[in-house]
Amino acid sequence: MAIDNATAVFEFLLIGISNYPEWRVTFFTLVLITYLSTLLGNGLIIFLIYFDPHLHTPMYFFLTNLSFLDLCYGTASMPQALVHCFSTHPYLSYPQCLTQMSVLLVLATAECLLLAVMAYDRMVAISNPLRYSVIMNGPVCVWLAATSWGASLVLTAMLVLSLQLHFCEANIINHFVCEILSLLKLACSDTSLNELMILTTGIFTLFLPFGLVLLSYVQIATTVLRIRSAQGRLKAFSTCGSHLTVVTIFYGATISMYMKPHSKSSPDQNKFISVFYGALTPMLNPLIYSLRNKDVRGAMRKVMAKRT
Repeated sequence: MAIDNATAVFEFLLIGISNYPEWRVTFFTLVLITYLSTLLGNGLIIFLIYFDPHLHTPMYFFLTNLSFLDLCYGTASMPQALVHCFSTHPYLSYPQCLTQMSVLLVLATAECLLLAVMAYDRMVAISNPLRYSVIMNGPVCVWLAATSWGASLVLTAMLVLSLQLHFCEANIINHFVCEILSLLKLACSDTSLNELMILTTGIFTLFLPFGLVLLSYVQIATTVLRIRSAQGRLKAFSTCGSHLTVVTIFYGATISMYMKPHSKSSPDQNKFISVFYGALTPMLNPLIYSLRNKDVRGAMRKVMAKRT
């Protein structure tokens, strides 16, 4: 990322919630509760899956990856929002801004790809249950997870390295974190190439995974409708309904933010849309995916019984 020497910007001011001072206490409380819930819920899921052999299955292997992603994503953004909430000078240096932006992009991209992998896993489990353990064997699961992480690193590197921005005197980011769209709005150089790169990478990180998710659920719905038992259909739909809920929240928020023309995007609107996939989704994932699952609840009871 290039910076014009004549008007070099070495730090950025994050507005965050400071333009709504009457909401500072409420915002701080909500973010603190959200972050603690994210740490507790995702940490508990990782702990239970690691220590209970009955949860060493492909579905819970991917859930472990998802929980780890959510822990990292929440830690990369929410503590800073808490610290800056009452700060009179919420500045980030240029290296800190670039690092935070890159980390958040990697984690968000990995989650987009991992949600698609999890949809495929559920499709195989419901559409082909007899061969599920053969198709989704250990090496395949590791390869799918590693591909999600590796592809996110490559796509983020392509996006970040293509940034050739010259910043003028403005150094105010209207966001809670150092975010790429907010940086582009500050640039006084031509950003058309950067916007094209965001659109290109968005196809691989948003539209393509979302399309795979939809295809997986079409196949799941087709299979479920063939089940004669109403109880069996309800059980199958409940298994996948939680995943579809998370997918709708996550992809809906990110697509509405990154895939619309930048001229029509509102900084305040983007800032609060990012809360849905940056704060709410990491908190809700453990509740929606696992803590209402009887296997996870059983593992929790075993752990509590051993402690007792």
